[in-house]
Amino acid sequence: MTNIDSEFSDEPTIEVTEVNQCSSCGGNTVYDPSTKGLKCPFCGTQLEIESTRENVTEHDYLESLNSADHNWSDEKRVFKCDNCGAETLLDTDKVADFCTFCGSSHIAVTEHDAGIKPALVLPFQIPKEEAVAKFKKWIKKRYFAPNNLKKDYELQKITGTYIPYWTFDSDTHSAYTVKIGTYYYVTETRTVMRDGKTEQITEQVRKIRWRTQRGTYKKFHDDVLVKASKNVASDLIGKVEPFQLSGLLDYRTEYFSGFIAERYSIQLKEGWTNAKEIIDGRIRAGIFRQEIGDEVQIVKVDTQYDAITFKHILLPIWISSFQFNQKVYRFLVNGQTGKVSGKAPVSVWKVLLLCLLAVIVIVVFYLSQ
Repeated sequence: MTNIDSEFSDEPTIEVTEVNQCSSCGGNTVYDPSTKGLKCPFCGTQLEIESTRENVTEHDYLESLNSADHNWSDEKRVFKCDNCGAETLLDTDKVADFCTFCGSSHIAVTEHDAGIKPALVLPFQIPKEEAVAKFKKWIKKRYFAPNNLKKDYELQKITGTYIPYWTFDSDTHSAYTVKIGTYYYVTETRTVMRDGKTEQITEQVRKIRWRTQRGTYKKFHDDVLVKASKNVASDLIGKVEPFQLSGLLDYRTEYFSGFIAERYSIQLKEGWTNAKEIIDGRIRAGIFRQEIGDEVQIVKVDTQYDAITFKHILLPIWISSFQFNQKVYRFLVNGQTGKVSGKAPVSVWKVLLLCLLAVIVIVVFYLSQ
């Protein structure tokens, strides 16, 4: 049966900092997504957070490859899971008892650098209770799951985690060569067999006349978003995107009170490589739009990337799993929009029944012709 009572009785992870102390009872407050402020779990006192969007400084990519500011280690320390390799960040006075990504208890503090401090963060807007409700609604729609899934699954601990991303900006200047095809038609006569007799028919046949075209394409690419985590399955996190980046705010420790952050496992250089693939795809699409012809084939594109800058940002994800028939199935909930993505068991009998029905429909349609 579903087990969520213990879920909400867990004591929150609290950042012990003077700024997060409750003004009424002295307890440590945690970030509350429903009010977008701090809330004391002991007396209910609420405190406002001075949210700002001033720190939008873009960092020079080439300069930062060797000289990026890694001062985040002053606030956070790194815990690494020996099972899946995930690295999470907690306050320097905190310890981790399990891995958010795989549930393993084999996790220990390391001497690893916390890395480049994030410039912006998208605070959680979906509270834990709402995330669980979104999951319940999602699991009810698993039509190909076993019938007893909805009453026999066991929900595991759900954790609010900030996932690292890179955003890149770049000016691009591309010189390209394309082949432009223009349709024209010719009249052709050919011989065909009809009712055992040969017959001459005349028809219009389409041909293509090709010409080579050279040109340039310039564009500024702003905030190209790439995931900086290898630990959250791409097929899952891709399905809870997109995020509305207009909600990004300046990094403040208050947003992390009661939550954890993942250390980026995709380094800056690899992040730019991934962003460049996205940019190259947009450039090719722009060239197709720019060149006019019945058919356009890109032969060659040479692109120069200038003024490359980046930001390290954190985006909110609720991470959890449920157990069914002694197997664990992971799911994610977008901490801003509530969109759910996950894996669920599939009933073989339901799939076979669907295939059988499809075969019956095809046979009936064929016989009716």
